[in-house]
Amino acid sequence: MPLLKIVHYPEPVLLTVGRPVSDEMFANGLAKTVDDMFETMYAAGGVGLAAPQVGLSQRFFVMDVPDEDGKPNKLAFFNPEILRVEGEQTGDEGCLSFPGLYQTVRRDMRVIVKAQDVQGTDIELDLDGLAARCVLHETDHCDGIVFLDRMTVLKREMAKRKIKRLQKTGKWE
Repeated sequence: MPLLKIVHYPEPVLLTVGRPVSDEMFANGLAKTVDDMFETMYAAGGVGLAAPQVGLSQRFFVMDVPDEDGKPNKLAFFNPEILRVEGEQTGDEGCLSFPGLYQTVRRDMRVIVKAQDVQGTDIELDLDGLAARCVLHETDHCDGIVFLDRMTVLKREMAKRKIKRLQKTGKWE
């Protein structure tokens, strides 16, 4: 399976709302794309990867946030929809499309998400902690929102300055 190219901010596909995954796409099969995305995500050291991050303007993502016992928990979400959120958590967050950048981001602690699996079957999951953070982050990618948009104004300006420094040194691409 080939590794996919991860696009970096400010690539336009990252700032565009993704198209829904159609019944035709499910019928044609998405397993290979999902497998390639998991392989790319693991190679890059991530826990989530959305289609826009590999240049696909579609509403789907993969994630693997280990369960409480540390076992892998591979999930793919197509056409995700956040049904309910609760609580709040603040923590450092990174993004494969923002290499070398980590910032404090406030997210909801718990999320109920409705989506489809790789076969197009409806699923609904109740997640919390890091899994909730990951679902919210990756769903944002599907909506053309990047984690810069979730930062405070001060943190966003600091992050933009760091991005410019990384771009000048060639460490951004």
